[in-house]
Amino acid sequence: MVTALGHSLRQKVRNFLYMIGYLGKLITASFFFAKRGKTARKILTMQLLFTYVEALPICCFLAAGIGTSVFMIGNTFLTAFGQDKLKYDLLVLLIMRELGPILIAFIVTARSATAIATEISTMVVRHEIEAYISVGIDPISHIAAPRFLGVTFSLFFLNIYFSLFGLLCPAIIIQFISTTSISDYIMNLFLSLDLKIILISILKSLVFGMIISGSATLYGFNAGRASTEIPLAGLRAVSKAFLFIIIADAFITTLSYIL
Repeated sequence: MVTALGHSLRQKVRNFLYMIGYLGKLITASFFFAKRGKTARKILTMQLLFTYVEALPICCFLAAGIGTSVFMIGNTFLTAFGQDKLKYDLLVLLIMRELGPILIAFIVTARSATAIATEISTMVVRHEIEAYISVGIDPISHIAAPRFLGVTFSLFFLNIYFSLFGLLCPAIIIQFISTTSISDYIMNLFLSLDLKIILISILKSLVFGMIISGSATLYGFNAGRASTEIPLAGLRAVSKAFLFIIIADAFITTLSYIL
């Protein structure tokens, strides 16, 4: 039993180190993406269209609903305790730093991680990856790098829109429940903004984007030769992406409170 446990632990450590090495190679290939041809740039454009543009409406709608709900809760309970100004701090903290990045990451994981892993695993099953290698084309640089950049940039931009809609949409609601004007609302909101919160929000969106795209492309490439491996690659990519997103979110949040 102890031997089996030790073997399992060593295997997990090897898999983790392999993932770190793959992510490092993916990041390195992304730096030289500008040298790729039109096909790679087309893949990046299509990835941005699917992950960013098509997901924008649902993300904005979700941000408006959550931002309004948070503000209403804060307005109800904090005002009763004489802490009216804290509702703006609560709104900024939850929308920008905590809820925004992780909710966007979950949406993108559900939409894009499955699609990327399924597409690449299908290419593996059809021996298309071998064809790329046989003519001297690096699959990571040509296939994985544009998807890596597309998903990471999409997370970054979607997070910005989520923050904007989540913070500004409650200004419309307060016109019906409060005497606070829109100008006063925006002024109080800006007073609650903090550079540290903005930087943490940006950091989370970039890290989550790298995790999602890294997991999706990795498990897509690692698919077996059987056609039954295609849906399994999508399931593994999504489950691992969710796991590492939660771990990264907890780590970054804890580190931000310590430092």
